[in-house]
Amino acid sequence: MDLSSNCKPSRLFGCHLTSVTCKCLALVTIALFFRVILLHSFSANSAIEWNNLDFILSRSLLLNSDGGIRGDKFLEAPQIVWGLNNQKIAFARACLTARMLNRTLLMPSLSASLFYKEIDRLQPISFDKVFQFDRFNSLCNGFVRLGRYSDLKNQSGIYDLQKGSGRKWTVERDLEQLKRSSGGSADKYEVIRIVGKNPFLWHDHWPVKDYARVFECLALVDEIAKEADKVVSKIRQVGRKLRSKTEPVENKFDAEGSSLPPAPYVAVHMRVEIDWMIHCKKLELRSGISQICSSKQEIMERVGKIVSFESPTVVYLAVADSLLNDSSILGHWKKGLLPFEKKKLGVDGIYKKHPYLIQSAIDYEVCSRADIFVGNSFSTFSSLVVLERTQKMIRMGTTSSCGIDVRWPSYAYNIPDESNGPQKWMTNMSDTSLKAISYGSNVISC
Repeated sequence: MDLSSNCKPSRLFGCHLTSVTCKCLALVTIALFFRVILLHSFSANSAIEWNNLDFILSRSLLLNSDGGIRGDKFLEAPQIVWGLNNQKIAFARACLTARMLNRTLLMPSLSASLFYKEIDRLQPISFDKVFQFDRFNSLCNGFVRLGRYSDLKNQSGIYDLQKGSGRKWTVERDLEQLKRSSGGSADKYEVIRIVGKNPFLWHDHWPVKDYARVFECLALVDEIAKEADKVVSKIRQVGRKLRSKTEPVENKFDAEGSSLPPAPYVAVHMRVEIDWMIHCKKLELRSGISQICSSKQEIMERVGKIVSFESPTVVYLAVADSLLNDSSILGHWKKGLLPFEKKKLGVDGIYKKHPYLIQSAIDYEVCSRADIFVGNSFSTFSSLVVLERTQKMIRMGTTSSCGIDVRWPSYAYNIPDESNGPQKWMTNMSDTSLKAISYGSNVISC
């Protein structure tokens, strides 16, 4: 092939050049151009200090969906304690910490029992006894990763990372510690073991959407999911029977109402037990916010103002066991709203077979699957239920519940709307920290 015929003489820097010279000068020019760009970038970067967000975002870019999480470096977290949803937050925080360090999180122990002060009496339960291990890794592939202790090769020992405590241990100091541990001498160890605080008490460096991504990967093991199925099925069965009594005869085949569509139900996370009321009253005094506590009567009245109810409708009350013998929570509801808690529903035997953590997981599922959910925006349980329901709505293309009828609607009974009904509630997924979830400010108002 005649190269000279395919590259006509060019005019560069004011000179006519042959084809070969043209190519050589072009290559030199390109090399000089990129050298200038690289030198400029290097000098600019050396003059700019990364802030916290820049560091986290850079980590996110490095860890792509092709499996960027290292499988030969691990993070070990202390046993996760307290209530179900505090444990879910703690677990997600441990996952996101491991992600920041580009490490696999060793499968942690959860706590089946609930002892706030007697840590030594907490009954440990393996993560994979509650949630599906393989499904978690499949759903969260490339984002975070769980490993088993059997994956360890024990080739380079363990590096103990002591979490600081007290007021002087600020968010900035905590993040700086993690930055140092993501490289340097600590990174050569196979395992970084975090010593000290429960992960729920670790400082928060991640946006709500990152937590939501981890929560979406949590699927209950079949045994627990089937228990939740039984409770939901019982609620809908009761609803069908009640509605069959008001349906015209030609619209049903038998007295059981088997031809009727699944009966919708409302789930209310009713926080009125004594220890909660003491806690929320103190929180109101400390924060200067008056819309935290709600009485039984206020909850009943506000739930009754939700206009989308069809009569009759079963209202499932997710309440503490201490309220199961309190008949006052079953009275004074608006006509057409028929309240049931697990004892009246006849499913308390399902709950009694399991420790506290599993009971909470079943109730969480019942509430998250409800056609309408009503909770307290200062409750972690309610807030995580609404976060999950918000995710479902967003995936269906709904970004606001204001002024329209939507699927998976949620309400906050502690915040009255203009008609003194419960405020419509969606999680603000753009929040830069999960802190808002715990303090009731993560409510998108209409």
